[in-house]
Amino acid sequence: MDREKVLVLGTGKSGIASAKQILSLGGQVLLYDSDEKLDRQKLRAVFRKKDKVTILTGELTPRDLVSVDLAVISPGISLEQPFVKRIDAAQIPIWGEIELAYQSSKGKLCAVTGTNGKTTTVSLIGAILRSFYSDVHVAGNIGNPFTAEALETEESSRTVLEVSSFQLETIMDFRPDVAAITNITPDHLDRHKTMKNYIRVKESIAMNQTEEDVLVLNYEDAELRKFGKRKELKPKLLWFSSQRELREGFYLKKDEIHFRTEEGDETLLNVRELSLLGKHNYENVMCAMAVSYSMGVPMEKIVESCRRFQPVEHRIEFVRERSGVRYYNDSKGTNVDAAIQALRAMPGPVLLIGGGYDKHVLFDDWVKEFSGRVKYLVLIGQTRSQIAETAKKYGFHNIMFAEDMDEAVRDCAAYADRGDYVLLSPACASWGMFENYEQRGQVFKDCVNAL
Repeated sequence: MDREKVLVLGTGKSGIASAKQILSLGGQVLLYDSDEKLDRQKLRAVFRKKDKVTILTGELTPRDLVSVDLAVISPGISLEQPFVKRIDAAQIPIWGEIELAYQSSKGKLCAVTGTNGKTTTVSLIGAILRSFYSDVHVAGNIGNPFTAEALETEESSRTVLEVSSFQLETIMDFRPDVAAITNITPDHLDRHKTMKNYIRVKESIAMNQTEEDVLVLNYEDAELRKFGKRKELKPKLLWFSSQRELREGFYLKKDEIHFRTEEGDETLLNVRELSLLGKHNYENVMCAMAVSYSMGVPMEKIVESCRRFQPVEHRIEFVRERSGVRYYNDSKGTNVDAAIQALRAMPGPVLLIGGGYDKHVLFDDWVKEFSGRVKYLVLIGQTRSQIAETAKKYGFHNIMFAEDMDEAVRDCAAYADRGDYVLLSPACASWGMFENYEQRGQVFKDCVNAL
């Protein structure tokens, strides 16, 4: 990359990290953002004076593309954007941030994708790897860009990545030693348009893997079972299941997680020893176990780390108990399947806060879970009318609208009885009312603690 001119698309966390990696490798950076009102001076202050960075805003012109060798796109930018198509038409290679980082990284790499469970699974894998290896990096869609870590890796490093469908759209040579797909359910159809496209992108995590690599899959996901039967699939398969005994792999039998190989069947732990709630989280644990085992961690270290692991913030996170009512923050429940799993994890009657940004999905499957579980539904955001109409279609009428999170929390507190559970699990993205799901979750917790 020495002396190459690289156009970096996007000035967020991922774009800045990509630009800094390119600079450290001796390249020149054109940092682009379509927002004409962007504070260039503030952005330039992020870099050193000697750094070869030119900041471009507004419309990207053909002149801007002269002598550009490579474009690196941030995952939040759609490939359908006109300026991206202009770059493609100019026959400039387009890499994603994760591909750029991969080209410079060293050591062993494992990567996890899927619709739900990625962050909990990756966080647990990171904890397990750290129990055995001294140089561990946790990066990707979990918050720390891979580009911010790649140059720090050595041959002895072990890296675990959370990889989104947006990031997988722009991989070329990306090849994890161990890859995992937690599950595939409808999400991000506003970007991928069809489930067929979404599934194809998720499964591309394994497209460069060889016979030397391992692919961990959820046996209870019908799409992944089909994927695992493909003749062109090269890596060794390792399955996990929450509903049946497997001839080989990790599986849940009653309350116990087992690992079966040709050498025998081993009982690893009882799920009551875990701090995580719900069958979906037991799947996350088995996935993390399978990945960590494939990365060379001894089983006793894996089991010990699972017992010690605490839930990740915003994923069915206990907030407080007040007047006999328990409050849980599942702001990361940004799609229907995640919200279903959170609802199923609640052991008693639920007052549910839902709604948010419209990703063009249907809410029927979520609403079907309300019967016998949800006492009241409090709705916020862009999708509240759509969700309300869907609920009424299935005979659920205990619905309230709230203008903000504070009103939603207060409504739940007013209607909750001792032994009830108040759950924020929106089944929608946070955009429009909040910057991200983390901010939404924090606001919920602040409102709960202010009661």
